Amino acid sequence: MKGKKTNRLFFYLMIILVTGLSFFPLYWIFITSIKQKEELYSIPATLITFKPTIKHYIDVFSAQAFASYYWNSTVVAALTVVTTLTFGSMIAYAIARLQFRGKAVLLLAITATSMFPPMTMVLPIFMALRDLHLLNTYSGLSLTHAAFGLPMVVWLLSALFKEIPKEIEEASLIDGYNRFQSFIKIMLPLSLPAMVTAAVLVFVHSWNEFLFAFILMSDPERKTLPVAIMMFPGENDFPWATISAAIILAVIPLILLIFLFQKRLIQGMTNGSIKG
Repeated sequence: MKGKKTNRLFFYLMIILVTGLSFFPLYWIFITSIKQKEELYSIPATLITFKPTIKHYIDVFSAQAFASYYWNSTVVAALTVVTTLTFGSMIAYAIARLQFRGKAVLLLAITATSMFPPMTMVLPIFMALRDLHLLNTYSGLSLTHAAFGLPMVVWLLSALFKEIPKEIEEASLIDGYNRFQSFIKIMLPLSLPAMVTAAVLVFVHSWNEFLFAFILMSDPERKTLPVAIMMFPGENDFPWATISAAIILAVIPLILLIFLFQKRLIQGMTNGSIKG
């Protein structure tokens, strides 16, 4: 009995330690964002502040068109989610339910696209979007993000579609649905937890992506949040506190999104791991 209590205590201590280490960088950025200027360079550094200020958050919006960067990131991420889920769900359904020639090649191609380092794809993607006149456009950047998010969505949804009993789909076909109607009205509603999980993961990736947003959106008015934060102006010194405030403002939507859909996320990630 004593051994069980010791193991349980050790388990909880490890959870607290890992959680603390995981959240400490975010906590440090938040504390930096509300410190007075004289506290930023104090030695030793302070983990708390007794004179919090919101001045740096005001500076975020006065120094740059931060609201427009918020809008840019939101539009690109939303378009990426719609594009990825639309095509990813159909490909996943075909892989899970249909038998056709080239299925193995398709799986191989999807897997291969996720193995290329993004840096190696910059030049061909840039040239392709340039020829299609999609540079500095929401659609061009969202298509790029969707291309990298598609393999994850396909694998996640195809695994779930395989777990859905075929009898449910066959019954809908007997009732007069065609294959597409069965997919839309039966399969997609049953896969909602996995769809939400995929949507959140794709949204977070698109929201945080820097490399392609920096290269493909050279127009200052089309910059996304990561690029805008990296290029934050400083007059006489590096604006640590203002940049920290900008990072916190950029992270808040992601935190709210995860808290809003946390039950669906857990359900979607664990779907299929336990069979009754």
